[in-house]
Amino acid sequence: MNQGVKRSILRWVHIVLGIPILGYIYSPFEEIPKYAPAVRFVFLPVMVLSGFLMWKGHVLRGLISKRSAQQSEASRLKGDGSR
Repeated sequence: MNQGVKRSILRWVHIVLGIPILGYIYSPFEEIPKYAPAVRFVFLPVMVLSGFLMWKGHVLRGLISKRSAQQSEASRLKGDGSR
């Protein structure tokens, strides 16, 4: 999957999960307890995560690839030294 498709998927997840949050904000006060647990524990955290990945996902992917490269190099060197 190329980067454009990933970015588009994250963007749509972010937009779709914003809809229930807007409903929570603009709903009548009596309706808020019905939406509160889902918004607090599902929609908002996933929306924040998708927003963070759209904003700084390239940095996170760089850190993960560096770490995995260092770990594979260390395991390769460790394996060669024991023979």
